[in-house]
Amino acid sequence: MCIGQRTEPFLVVYFCSVQERSWRKDLEEEMAEAATESHEDPSDETEDLGPLEPDDSGTFQQVTNLLNIMESESTKTDTKGAGFDMRKRLASVIITEKATTEPSVVMNALIRCLQVPEISTQRKVNIYNILQEIIQQEGELEERCVQRLVTIASKEMRDMLEMEGYMRAEVASDTLVALSRNHFSLVMYELQHHLKPLNLTEEFVIITLAKLANGNVFEFMPYMGITLATMFTMLRLANEAKMRQVICGAMETFCETVQFYLRHLEDSVYPVMTEDQFAVKLFPMYRYFVTVWLRNNNPEVKLGVIKSLKPMLSLLLPNDDLREQVYDYIPLLLAEYQGSLEALFITQVLRQILEMSVITNSPVPQMQLHTIFTELHVQVCSRAPAQQQYSSQNLTEIVHCFIALARSYPKELMKFFLSQMEMSKEAVRVGTLALIRAVVSADEPKMNIRTIYLAVRVVKNTLSDTRSKVRMAILRIIGQLALSGFQDRIKGWGLKYVSVQLTLSTYKLTNRRDNFYQRDLEEKMVHKVTMDTVRIITSSVSGMTNEFWVRLLCYIMETDYTEALTPICVSLTNLAERQLHAKDEEANASKSRHVDLPAPQKLLARLLVLMSSPYKGEGRGIAMLNLLKTLSQSIAPSMADMWELEIPLLVKYLEEHTEFTWNQKTWEDKLIQFLRNSLKKTRGSNWSLRLSKELNNQIESFDSPSLEKGFLYRALGFTLATGLEADKVEVLLLELLYKTDYSNDFDREGVILCFGLCARGQVKTVLGVLHDFEERIQESEQSWQIGAWRKDHPWRRETVKGALMVMYSCVASYCHPQMLLIHVDNPITAKIIHHYSSSCQDICLKLAFMKSVVQVTDAIKNIKDLEDFQFAQKATLTGIIMAIIKAEPTDSLVSPVRTMAMDALSYLSKLKPFYATEESSELMDISIHSVISLQPPGDSNESIKTLYTNALHALEQLMEGLMQRHLDPKGLQEMVHLLEKWILSEKEWEREKAVNLHLHLMKIYVQSVGVCIPLKLGQFGGLVGLIAPGTCDSHRKTRLASMDVLASLLDLHASQTCSSWGASKELELEKCKEDLQGSDMEKIFSISSRISKVACLQFNCDEVVSLVQKLCENFGAMDLQHDKASVTWICTFLQMRVKELEDKVPEILGAILAHLPVVDHREVRRLLIEGLLLLAHYHQETVLTALLRQPLPMESHLTEVWLAVAENVPFARTMLHALMGRLQARFTPRANAASKADIWRLAAVDPLMTLCTIHLLVERMDWDNRLLDLFPDLVYTLLLQLGSSQGPEAVSPVLKTWRLIHTGTLPEEVNLQRVTIRSMQLLFRRLNSESLLCTLEEQGVWTLLESSSTFLQGVSQLARLCVQSPQGYYRQRLSELVLRGMASEALSCRISSTAVCMEFMSDPILHQEKLLKRAVLMLEKGAEQEDEVLRMLSLRALGNMALGAPRKVRQYRKLLLEKCLCSLRGPGVSTSVTSEGLEVLAKVLVELREGDLGSTFNAISEQCRAFFDNESELLRLKAFIVFGKLAQVVRISKKHFFKQEVKKAWVPLMLHCQDPCSDAAQACVATMFQCVHFWGWRALQSSADHSDAAAPKEMIGFQMTLCSVLTQKKPAVLYNFLLETMTYVKSNLSRIRIAACNLAGIIMKQMSAHYLKKLDFPALRNSLQELQLDSDPGVWRAALETLNILDTCSQQRLWASPEGNLLDGLSAKRTCLSSGGKPHHSTANHC
Repeated sequence: MCIGQRTEPFLVVYFCSVQERSWRKDLEEEMAEAATESHEDPSDETEDLGPLEPDDSGTFQQVTNLLNIMESESTKTDTKGAGFDMRKRLASVIITEKATTEPSVVMNALIRCLQVPEISTQRKVNIYNILQEIIQQEGELEERCVQRLVTIASKEMRDMLEMEGYMRAEVASDTLVALSRNHFSLVMYELQHHLKPLNLTEEFVIITLAKLANGNVFEFMPYMGITLATMFTMLRLANEAKMRQVICGAMETFCETVQFYLRHLEDSVYPVMTEDQFAVKLFPMYRYFVTVWLRNNNPEVKLGVIKSLKPMLSLLLPNDDLREQVYDYIPLLLAEYQGSLEALFITQVLRQILEMSVITNSPVPQMQLHTIFTELHVQVCSRAPAQQQYSSQNLTEIVHCFIALARSYPKELMKFFLSQMEMSKEAVRVGTLALIRAVVSADEPKMNIRTIYLAVRVVKNTLSDTRSKVRMAILRIIGQLALSGFQDRIKGWGLKYVSVQLTLSTYKLTNRRDNFYQRDLEEKMVHKVTMDTVRIITSSVSGMTNEFWVRLLCYIMETDYTEALTPICVSLTNLAERQLHAKDEEANASKSRHVDLPAPQKLLARLLVLMSSPYKGEGRGIAMLNLLKTLSQSIAPSMADMWELEIPLLVKYLEEHTEFTWNQKTWEDKLIQFLRNSLKKTRGSNWSLRLSKELNNQIESFDSPSLEKGFLYRALGFTLATGLEADKVEVLLLELLYKTDYSNDFDREGVILCFGLCARGQVKTVLGVLHDFEERIQESEQSWQIGAWRKDHPWRRETVKGALMVMYSCVASYCHPQMLLIHVDNPITAKIIHHYSSSCQDICLKLAFMKSVVQVTDAIKNIKDLEDFQFAQKATLTGIIMAIIKAEPTDSLVSPVRTMAMDALSYLSKLKPFYATEESSELMDISIHSVISLQPPGDSNESIKTLYTNALHALEQLMEGLMQRHLDPKGLQEMVHLLEKWILSEKEWEREKAVNLHLHLMKIYVQSVGVCIPLKLGQFGGLVGLIAPGTCDSHRKTRLASMDVLASLLDLHASQTCSSWGASKELELEKCKEDLQGSDMEKIFSISSRISKVACLQFNCDEVVSLVQKLCENFGAMDLQHDKASVTWICTFLQMRVKELEDKVPEILGAILAHLPVVDHREVRRLLIEGLLLLAHYHQETVLTALLRQPLPMESHLTEVWLAVAENVPFARTMLHALMGRLQARFTPRANAASKADIWRLAAVDPLMTLCTIHLLVERMDWDNRLLDLFPDLVYTLLLQLGSSQGPEAVSPVLKTWRLIHTGTLPEEVNLQRVTIRSMQLLFRRLNSESLLCTLEEQGVWTLLESSSTFLQGVSQLARLCVQSPQGYYRQRLSELVLRGMASEALSCRISSTAVCMEFMSDPILHQEKLLKRAVLMLEKGAEQEDEVLRMLSLRALGNMALGAPRKVRQYRKLLLEKCLCSLRGPGVSTSVTSEGLEVLAKVLVELREGDLGSTFNAISEQCRAFFDNESELLRLKAFIVFGKLAQVVRISKKHFFKQEVKKAWVPLMLHCQDPCSDAAQACVATMFQCVHFWGWRALQSSADHSDAAAPKEMIGFQMTLCSVLTQKKPAVLYNFLLETMTYVKSNLSRIRIAACNLAGIIMKQMSAHYLKKLDFPALRNSLQELQLDSDPGVWRAALETLNILDTCSQQRLWASPEGNLLDGLSAKRTCLSSGGKPHHSTANHC
């Protein structure tokens, strides 16, 4: 037992004990709490039960609570399990343990609980059970307590109500019985108190009394008499069935108690009561039971009465007086047989009475005998009723009854039997005879002779009954008489009857008729009983009559029923030994030991033939051998001594074997040898000839076919061969020829064998007899008169011809070698050819002809020292046989013709002259086609299966014989070539046979040639390639045979090449072969792979190529299993040798790709593709180049290759890397090839094909794998490719292979851009980010990427979304790739990479990954490039540093500011570049301080002011923003400088607040207000703080305020502002011209008189007047208003000047205003 098994019970017990302690603790706590509560608040239920002692109230409450627990747990046990039952048990134990210390207190508490009103039944049962336990453990109890309990239990026991009441009564009764052990008097008094005469008491009172009697025998005995007397008075009152059953059961117990008491009287201390006294008290009750209650109709009452009678009779029958009275009531018992009561119980009572009558020698009254006989006999002879359950036991009891009756009344009984035998009913006779046999077999006390005599008389009266069962019954009685020692009573009539029955039953069994199966079965039973009787008689009866001996001996000689031979031979042997022993005693002087026999040769012939089947008939061989040994002196005294030695050896052989282990031929050989040795003892006499005659006479006695008759022909042949008189032998042979039925195959073959065996010593005689026979039947080609010889069996001409052919060949087989060489050509072979050629040549003749050829050629071959013997008839025989084979159908096998034909050819091939090479090939081809094309037979037809197996074996032998002449590689290849089409056949039976034949011939080749002649180069690989797939054949036998062929090839190759081929490899192959026995194809493919791994080590590279080519060539030749196996081998070889096959990869790859398109099976293609991918693993570049150079659009097989790559995710990732490398190689300098792999890697491929492949892989790879690690590389590569498609390198290289295959154009959807974008879309879908995909679609990224004009915008948006995506874990790798791409020589690559980097710079990713410095350096170079797009993108990316790494701006400020300034003032800088430079400055300035700018501050400021008036809105916008940023940067050092810059920029700022570009206007307003504080005037600042830049009125107010302040503070500055403002009236922007007019007017209004005087009013007027011609109405209106202001200012100046003509001016002004529209040119000039 293991540890787990030992510990499991321990753990269960442990945990149960722990749980029990836990429950005990809980229960004790509950009980303690209950006790405490009882003192405080006693239960109301006990108020009416009397006062309790102070100390008892707590105990009572505890007991009550525990009982409550038990009652509640009882309801839970059924549903909750055993745990609650244990808890209930524990509560009971606690009460019981408490009773050990305070028994009276606990008992009183329990009794008090019983008195609680309305108590449940379960509670009462629990209380009584506890009380019983306490009573058992305590013994003596307080009498008062006991008395109370007895009273309560007695009342409970008597108050029985329904079922629950019965339960309470039962436990109450058990409680009283428990009390009786120590308080018997109290209990007995209580019970006797309720047991009153003439008063029917309660049933449980009687039950309890019975229990008391059973448990307290000696104490109860004083009360037994009064109890029985009182109960007798109740019998008349007990009318209910239940009460009667109780009384019967009690009486049964009382009687058994009395019997026990009487057997142990010496142990009793009470006054002794005798058996007669008890019997006297019992008899009235017995009489009442039998006469009244037994007649009750209730079967249960009857049964109770009958069961109680047996113990009552045990007390009544020993009393002589009462016994006679008991006999009087026997008829009442017999009458119950007619009722429904079980007969067994009645018969048991009757047997008890009858056997006691025999013991006491007081037989039952004779007047009752007939009734007893009749009632018992009827039950024996009739079928028992269906309701009788104990019929067989009842019959046994009845037999004992009849034996008892036979001892008392033998004459009357036999007279009754005789009367019954006179009835013709079979059942009555059989039953009576069975009873007689039982009487005869009764051995103690022995039946007297008179009884046996009477029984024999009864039996003799029925000997004429021919019914089977009666005959068997009589035979059994005869055998029983012999066994019982009454042998003298069966001599004469008994032996004669046995002999007659033996003959009769044998006759009926040997002449059985159809449709009489039941009769045959009965007759077999009769025969078996007869044989048993014979065995009993011959083994026990002495002085047997000679008549019985003769009858048995003749029975052996004549009977055809062989089943009886064994016992008869045993019996004869016993009788013979008795006769010999008797004769020895009668004639001691004579040594003769003869027994009367028929002819000795006849008996020996009979026994020899029968012994040929020694195990028939229960092993008759041993019995017959023993009989021969016993009769040896009587049969042949000359053989007796030899038989004494050899017969025991034959017996020993039979004893050592069984009918399942013995060998027929071996046994027949032993018998023949025994016969030959016996005949040697009679040499020189005619004994053998007489034996031959007897054997010949026996032929008609046996059926054909049979083992006995076959042995008989053989024994006859041996016996005739030893005959000395040739003429008499000839007569016997001719007689045998004439009486043979040649249409019977068995007889024909038997005669042929007999003639062959006879030819051993009589060859000339045999040939002469055959010749004489042919002449006598007048054989000729025109007349064939055979029918006249056989009137009963007319012979067929062909049948006799066939028999004669085989006879001649059989003579050749058995005759002496020297005689054979003389007669073989003529007449033997010549006669055979003649008989066949002159016949109709049907199947039988063909078979006979082939058999004859085989026997003749085999006989010739077995001759030693043939020397130069040339078989002259070989060519003739070969031609005939080949014609026969060709004529056989190839689709069916109905005869062994082709088998025997091939056997004949095999034998002929070994004789000289030998066949030529061409003849051998032709013979092999014809034979292979004839056999292998045959479909194997089903399991139901065993004969066809045998033919099929023999044909295969014959083909193997023929091929082996023919191959022996051509054992070289060429011959082997020729043989395999003949078998190849069959090995690759789609029919499994053809494959199986071809492979098995291949195996057989390979074994022959290996054993014969070995290392002598090596195979040709490539031949080994081709041979293995042909046979290797067979290891996965669906047919198990084909698999195993293929495995064996493969092992032979490997062994041959290893021996020829001296390669390492150790025992471990052979062991592995053997294990693989064992595993191939299974049927699981998956396991079989795995095993084949293991085989290929073992074989692979034996191949060199060239042989691997030939193997792969052979395997590929045979694709589709067979089924899917074959192709899968081929691919398995290819993959295994490639896997193990792929590294060594670098030079062979193109050949292997070519073979695979060439056959891949024609493979139909998907599974095979998949496996073949796996092999291709295996090559790709190790020679990736070679395979990849070959695949990428395939044409577009992809063909299905190529698509399947890439789909297989996609399924293997790790390899697909590798291939994706390689494909990306091919695309990226276009953007890198071309390298020189350093190896063969480099040559393939650098070979030109179509990028479109590469992109299609990438798209296919990305689309079909497992979507659970999101390609996160490849995502950045793929996106980067695709972006580069997409970028290149926008530039000059977009044209794909025209490959020579493509041009050779495709002449048309590709589909529209197959172009670089669309394939690339679709691939990118697939990549982003794999990220499983719905939000990102939606954003890409919403922003139209894919559309942007597709167009060359929006490509960079699409790249930027794509990069921006990648950066912003929460799943941006791929950004680091993408950043590295982008930086690498920025260093590319390809401009498109640099542009695309810079576009991505631009967005990455706005994210901390580059800084976080420490790539910022590298990126900045790359961008610096990009900003210096001539390409405008690259330069712009580089600048923007640099500016984005302020967003992604603002803290690094100061570090790179010099570089940033320098590149920005270069973009602002460099020669030939485009607007977009300048704009980008300004944008960068705006971003950078936010992160810089005044001191960081240095000298560049001034340059930036100046450059910004220079762009204020630029025509480009974008430049103006950026300039305003940058200037505003500068204003924010300015601190102390640059404040003065910038204040001057502000003054210089103020007019443009105020004017561009009305910029036509709204964004520029807003930026300008913002910048202007940022610069206000540089004026240093609070009023101006206050006005700026409260102004709304978007409101024109507010802006005018601000300008007016500014001018007012300047008038007061800086009038000169205001004057200069006016002059500068007037320069803008010629601006190209109409809005600026309007703003300039308005500002000029405001300045003029605020200008002081001093500076008004300095103005050049004519020049101003001319400028404003020119604006009157502007196309924009707003411009000339603003100009008009400003002219009015100018006139006003001019008037003021004239008023102040005496030489002015103010009136003229005013007049002109009025004239202009009165016109109400645009002034005419003349008027304007005048004004």
